[in-house]
Amino acid sequence: MRERTMIYLDRSQHQALRAEAAREGISMAELLRRLVRSYLQDRRVSAHVPSEAYLKIVALGASGRADVSARHDDYLADALGREHPR
Repeated sequence: MRERTMIYLDRSQHQALRAEAAREGISMAELLRRLVRSYLQDRRVSAHVPSEAYLKIVALGASGRADVSARHDDYLADALGREHPR
């Protein structure tokens, strides 16, 4: 079920959206739904741990710890927890 909403746009925003919708061959409402959907999906993805965080585990093997192969999950969880506390 769809909910109705009203927003106010600057004239330039409105004209740009109308032109983009026309280029896409869709209504302005459909364009706005797609934009909102894309924005919300991007927000969900960005809430996850960034891929660069995983690259930081590369040096764990050089930690001097003898039990890294047995406890790698624990060390990974600790490292990610420090980088991204909840």
